[in-house]
Amino acid sequence: MADLLGDLRRTHHLNQLTAADKGKEVVLMGWVQRRRDHGGVIFVDLRDREGITQVVFNPETDAKMHEKAHTIRSEYVIAVKGMVDERPDGMINKNLFTGEIEINVQELKILNEAETPPFLIEDRVETSESIRLKNRHLDLRRPSIQKNIIKRHKAGFAARKYLNDNGFLDIETPFLTKSTPEGARDYLVPSRLHQGNFYALPQSPQLFKQLLMIAGFDRYYQIVKCFRDEDLRADRQPEFTQIDLEMSFVGEEDVMSMAEGLVKTVFKEVLDMDIKTPFHRMDYSEAMDRYGLDKPDLRFGLELVNLSEILKNTGFKVFADTLKKGGLVKALNAKGCASFSRKDIDDLTSFAAIYGAKGLAWIKVKEDGEWQSPITKFFSDEERESMKNALSMEPGDIVFFVADSPSVTNDTLGNLRNHLGAKLGLVDNNRYEFLWVTRFPMFEWDEDEKRYQALHHPFTAPLESDYDKIDKSPLEVRSRAYDMVLNGSEIGGGSIRIHQPEIQEKVFSILGMEREDYEEKFGFLVDALKSGAPPHGGLAFGFDRLVMILCQEESIRDVMAFPKTQKGTCLLTNAPSKASFAQMQELGLKTAVKEAKEKEEE
Repeated sequence: MADLLGDLRRTHHLNQLTAADKGKEVVLMGWVQRRRDHGGVIFVDLRDREGITQVVFNPETDAKMHEKAHTIRSEYVIAVKGMVDERPDGMINKNLFTGEIEINVQELKILNEAETPPFLIEDRVETSESIRLKNRHLDLRRPSIQKNIIKRHKAGFAARKYLNDNGFLDIETPFLTKSTPEGARDYLVPSRLHQGNFYALPQSPQLFKQLLMIAGFDRYYQIVKCFRDEDLRADRQPEFTQIDLEMSFVGEEDVMSMAEGLVKTVFKEVLDMDIKTPFHRMDYSEAMDRYGLDKPDLRFGLELVNLSEILKNTGFKVFADTLKKGGLVKALNAKGCASFSRKDIDDLTSFAAIYGAKGLAWIKVKEDGEWQSPITKFFSDEERESMKNALSMEPGDIVFFVADSPSVTNDTLGNLRNHLGAKLGLVDNNRYEFLWVTRFPMFEWDEDEKRYQALHHPFTAPLESDYDKIDKSPLEVRSRAYDMVLNGSEIGGGSIRIHQPEIQEKVFSILGMEREDYEEKFGFLVDALKSGAPPHGGLAFGFDRLVMILCQEESIRDVMAFPKTQKGTCLLTNAPSKASFAQMQELGLKTAVKEAKEKEEE
């Protein structure tokens, strides 16, 4: 078959030529962005991933070629040969790098025609996300999406180079592995050779990277796909990418310092931005007290104030009953927002209900200093004065209160704080505020299952100073975990791991695992720890989320080439799809269900 290109070979991409190239003969190839016919002369904006160059078809140059150019439509793939010329005065496009030049075409080849696309291939496209994802191959042609994917490549390249330069080894870990509880549902893969048994796709390489440290590889990294079968949202996908790293003979500061250097390198490479290190550190308890969330956005104020001590003897029954049950009463002052209407307050109350709050109390401070609210009559003069000082209440302010369990109170006001920060325009989207949140609780109590659970994962080491609390007061034990937070998003998390087998077995016991149970699930890890494990720790960055922030996008779907919808489907390929009866029979799925049921009945 003859080469469709003939003797044409591309000489430049479409964001490369300038007035300095005037007089050069060039060959360009790409997609037709748009075609314009001006008095017989045809202008075509030719596009590739780098940019756009204007090419010109003049009937005086070649009448047949000019006639052929009349057939060109948007998204046709063409090749042209021609001469670089400067644009006439008044025709320069300052918005394009190539805006000073155009190509006077001497030869045209139409490499492929194209049907009319379902939406315009440009940045400000007005169509639904479902149509875009159904036609993702076209959506990926849009310059904004291509820039995001290119930034993703640059971020990954910078991370690899940084880790390579710092002595890390890129080591692959298995995708088909054992199902272990790590916080979310596993994706299971049935085994044909071992019918009734299943592999699991990894939620993270956690256990394998610990084994690599025990094996003596000292520094490991991987930019790796992970899988979690969980409910999705704008910053979650069922398959996602981590920059995963682990180090031996280290403490928290060693890992955090290495991670800061990586982020600093990525920001410099992708955004040409110098970020300051070291990042601010904040204990989990302080983050929850001041911001209600363990990933606070430090770009604005609106800090929460705990009023539980001030109101411990209050006559306001709602607050008093909450405090007697061990709950919290906290508030935030929306400075200068006393002008909020009743509808505004009702909308905020509905927002608070999303996080479990039974109500949202409020007090407005009028211009004369008087308080306006249905609840003011319940407070004593002493309580009013103390609240005024604690909340810095001034004329024109409105204060919002939540009284509930500590988790509901913090979650509600923490998210309300973020909501008001955006609503009131307090967030500077060009500012990057990094933070380490440290010393998380080791355990949390699961009221439904009536047992302790690991707040991070069961391989996180407790603080040595809290060892004596593990048996008698598990909820008071702090862990050696740390999260990197950027602008209110957790972009990385990790911990120093348990490297002593007796501590690991103790943690399994606190989590309600019988020896038989944890030996079946994690026996290989415990055995490895007994073979001489070095102190080790690491961290995993949510790479998609990091790139989303670098690109200032609101959804990680806009920084992934082929994402799933919020329902976990791929509209492009129609996955997931049904398997044939023959496939299911070959995998013994009916047998697996029967065996699992019989085991439960035993």
